[in-house]
Amino acid sequence: MKKILFGIFLAMIFIAGGYSTMAKELDQPFEKGDINPYNKFFTGTTHLNMLVTKDDVFNSSIGNVTFEKGARTNWHKHSGGQILLVTAGEGRYQEKGKDIQILKKGDVVKIPPNVEHWHGASPDSEFAHISIEPNIPNNETTWLEAVSDEQYK
Repeated sequence: MKKILFGIFLAMIFIAGGYSTMAKELDQPFEKGDINPYNKFFTGTTHLNMLVTKDDVFNSSIGNVTFEKGARTNWHKHSGGQILLVTAGEGRYQEKGKDIQILKKGDVVKIPPNVEHWHGASPDSEFAHISIEPNIPNNETTWLEAVSDEQYK
């Protein structure tokens, strides 16, 4: 009887431990926010938490973007450039005509004005970055075609 109870106890620990691992949120410094209102320009699901909104004082827009596994932006460009600060998970970044770069926590990506690019999570990891759009009000985002599965892989 003791062996059966011990077996049930171990099974409960294993199940509880597995559940807590599955339910764990991505460890990042900011809240992931609500479903991204720009998700029509993404493949997969992303969340957006605006940290600084556009104004005439700081001339920038800063948001925390969280990508579920495999989620990514469409190809796009920013007329005033963009800076990405990777805060969690593993991601991908690619400029048109160049190889995909693997992104890890602590990476900084400086994207010059009008460079076509995309960014998002790896196939097996959630991903979060701070997106900084400098040079406002003259920084406009132009959304382009979706990144195909072939381009992504």
